[in-house]
Amino acid sequence: MKIVVIGGTGLIGSKTVERLAKRGHDVIAASPNSGVNTITGEGLAEALSGAEVVLDLANPPSFEDKAVLEFFETSGRNLLAAEKLAGVKHHIALSVVGTERLQESGYFRGKLTQEKLIKASGIPYTIVHSTQFMEFLGGIAQSGTVGQTVHLSPAYVQPIASDDVADAMTDVALSAPANATLEIAGPERARLSELVARYLKAMKDPRTTEADVEARYFGARLNDQSLVSDDNPRLGSITFEQWFAKSAQPT
Repeated sequence: MKIVVIGGTGLIGSKTVERLAKRGHDVIAASPNSGVNTITGEGLAEALSGAEVVLDLANPPSFEDKAVLEFFETSGRNLLAAEKLAGVKHHIALSVVGTERLQESGYFRGKLTQEKLIKASGIPYTIVHSTQFMEFLGGIAQSGTVGQTVHLSPAYVQPIASDDVADAMTDVALSAPANATLEIAGPERARLSELVARYLKAMKDPRTTEADVEARYFGARLNDQSLVSDDNPRLGSITFEQWFAKSAQPT
């Protein structure tokens, strides 16, 4: 069948497109670079013509609060309207575990707005809540860095490798709409400050980490329930040590 992946050239999108194509499906990796823009609407009708399934894996170019909200509102409305006209049978969106709990953060407010649009659209859907990707540990470290010290919450996290996320998104794309939210998570829990300390040490990064319960995670204060899944998630198989050995070698 024809499947359109919005954000199909990104980290998760490119891996998902590859998996779906290997299974013999007609997959379009849609992005502004390929002439499909969910903000302006350019190329949407053509890309969605004949499509049965759409996966929305796109993220905004800016993470400033107002820009994030405008991106998810505008992109969501344009994409869902185009899907209705095209007769799309299954809309899938990748969102984040803890979205509804972390509304102090502009990013999570934007994701919640996106989810509400999907649920109100009338299009059969599946929303996938994922825990943080292991590939973003470096960015998380950078977000908490002051001088040579990384200030991070000691709250629990349950990171998942992007390969496990892509496997899950592929399976969801080839399944019936759940009309519900599913959760995926990594196989292990660790305290964020300790996990990033391990990451930095393995990368031979000289920065040190400091556990700080007041440290913000992209604007939100965390507790031990904020970023972990307790809703019978699908667990990935790749542990942090396995992921690091394969993917995070120092350059």
